Amino acid sequence: MRTDLFDILDEFHGIGFDIYLLTNGILIDKKKAARLLKAGVKGVQVSIEGPEAIHDSIRGADSFSASFKGVKHLLDAGLQVTLNTTLSKLNADFLMDTIKIASERGVHRLGFSRLVPSGRGKKLIREMLKTEAVMSLYENIFTEDSRSGMEIVTGDPVASQFRNKPGNSDFGDIALGGCAAGISGMTIMPDGTMLPCRRMPIPLGNVKRESFREVWAVSAVLNDLRDRSKYKGKCGSCNKWANCRGCRAIAYAYSKASGKGDHLAPDPQCFL
Repeated sequence: MRTDLFDILDEFHGIGFDIYLLTNGILIDKKKAARLLKAGVKGVQVSIEGPEAIHDSIRGADSFSASFKGVKHLLDAGLQVTLNTTLSKLNADFLMDTIKIASERGVHRLGFSRLVPSGRGKKLIREMLKTEAVMSLYENIFTEDSRSGMEIVTGDPVASQFRNKPGNSDFGDIALGGCAAGISGMTIMPDGTMLPCRRMPIPLGNVKRESFREVWAVSAVLNDLRDRSKYKGKCGSCNKWANCRGCRAIAYAYSKASGKGDHLAPDPQCFL
């Protein structure tokens, strides 16, 4: 929707950054897809919430067909495409159908994440999956992964630990992987506001006025996220802390819904 999107992408490409774009795909025509390739975009993620009826019920009438027109343009241009589904009670029963749709359309990968009840998602907090349902769904996903030939990916640290099953050894107090917030990533919003994560609205400062490097080093919030001793509940005592820490965005949003807003709260859907 921004008229200067390609100027921004060209700037990043000229500096040497790897560029990935997240979109609903609706505004991507043949010309724009070719331009994205020229701008050095390495991959595009398109949000698809399920089969057509499910997707349209969540994202609006006719949005499924409009998104897949964009997907086709991206694939025809030679771009790597990932479909991504946000899992909730609204669509969890249809994820296997979504995997089949992705495979049939020639998409390279299918990704998934859990619903974060923040922003517009606050209204959907009752649609969050129960812990047992998340565990059952992940079992099905990774079983299907080995059968379908479709590459299934996720940034969900709980899913990654479930998939890798690292054993019972404690991996220590130094964050090695898992949730990226404060460890391997930070978000800059359009107005320059820095956040631990794009789904975690805790302002850390503004990059127009403050040094990104300094905020990364001295922010109390970020340093809390790196300190195992400050984590609450099962996340702080879990032997997988170094490689997981739960999804901090979900933990924060869920605790905020109960009036606390604690970025160190336990992940409410963790079953590990």
